Amino acid sequence: MDDTRLEGFIGNLLRAGVLLAAAVVLAGGVFYLAQNYATPVAFRHFALEGRSLRSLVGIVQLAMHGSSLGIIQLGLLLLIATPVARVGLAVAGFYLERDRLYVGISLIVLTVLLFSLIDGH
Repeated sequence: MDDTRLEGFIGNLLRAGVLLAAAVVLAGGVFYLAQNYATPVAFRHFALEGRSLRSLVGIVQLAMHGSSLGIIQLGLLLLIATPVARVGLAVAGFYLERDRLYVGISLIVLTVLLFSLIDGH
């Protein structure tokens, strides 16, 4: 594994992740509009989404059951997961290149990313 191949893999991963996330969000948005095009919107009252749309398990379950809001949220999670996967791929690539310094730095970045996602309020 050399730097050029690693950059190519990372670039393809980022492209695929963003395109997949966009396609999922678009599909969920079209599905949502098809279901709710005639529903009036009340801008005077702001209500949070249910708890099921605020947890990973709930989002996946809603998306699997065909909920348009669950599908949109799943697309957003895929978009968030794309840079995290990029750092994970960088760790693996640097490990294969036997570049211990960059493996260590990338592991620190990955740890910070994962901690902020798991502990973020």
